[in-house]
Amino acid sequence: MSVEPVISRAGLRRRKVFAVLPTLLTLCNAACGFAAITITAKVGPEHFGGSELISASQLIFLAMLFDMLDGSAARLTNQTSDFGAQLDSLCDAISFGLAPAFIFLQLSHPAHQLMDTIAVAPFQFHPRLLWAIAVLFMTCAILRLARFNVETDDEDSHEFFSGLPSPAAAGVIASLPIGLEELKAQLSPGGTLASLEPYSRWIWSILVVLVPLITLTTAILMVSRLRYAHVFNQLVRGRRSRRQILQIVFSLVLVFVVRELALPVLFCFFAFSAPCRATWQRWQKRRAAATRQAA
Repeated sequence: MSVEPVISRAGLRRRKVFAVLPTLLTLCNAACGFAAITITAKVGPEHFGGSELISASQLIFLAMLFDMLDGSAARLTNQTSDFGAQLDSLCDAISFGLAPAFIFLQLSHPAHQLMDTIAVAPFQFHPRLLWAIAVLFMTCAILRLARFNVETDDEDSHEFFSGLPSPAAAGVIASLPIGLEELKAQLSPGGTLASLEPYSRWIWSILVVLVPLITLTTAILMVSRLRYAHVFNQLVRGRRSRRQILQIVFSLVLVFVVRELALPVLFCFFAFSAPCRATWQRWQKRRAAATRQAA
């Protein structure tokens, strides 16, 4: 004869409250993404000053914080479910797919004060091409999230990702307005990079071309099969290796030296280190195979 455990009303009420907490955190993620879109949508070509895009980018990082907290809250309260996983991906599609694509479109607008160097730029991206890159970014983010839902199960260790995670891809895009604003300040007289001020026109011209290419590459990396580390889980749960400690120290030093400019550097390093490492390893294997054949 089996005896079912009796749960008091207080205990049942507590479980319900805990079940609501991860859902609220996930919905806060979506609210941040929606707020980023609405703030960016208020910007017109005649009002570009950078502050609106910086506020929208900050909301993307806030959404990333909620995205980290909702999963941790669900696991701590033993409230993980398929509903929560699906809801998380739906909210991520807004905050890490649609909102960053919208920010990129506004940032790459020719009238933007931070990027207004079309006269010197080697070439100008057609507005339709910029729109296509934004659509591709959003589409790849949705595909990445759908693939994650299908391929991830409860037994997954969550130490590595297949393809660039959508929050990291969104971080690359969201860090650009913040980094560009800081670069503008450091190139001005009295700034850390004031010695490069005579070349600032050419620096911005290169960035006009580089920003769309970074966005395009980031979109492709999301649907790739490259292996990316789950940085949060590895740093919080696992033992930190000497390499990870050195990376943390380097990141702190970089933030101290160049401040907000470190954001795009660190996010781009995380996004593009995997394909660079894979290319290097493939080249080494081919070189070793050629050496064996020659011997």
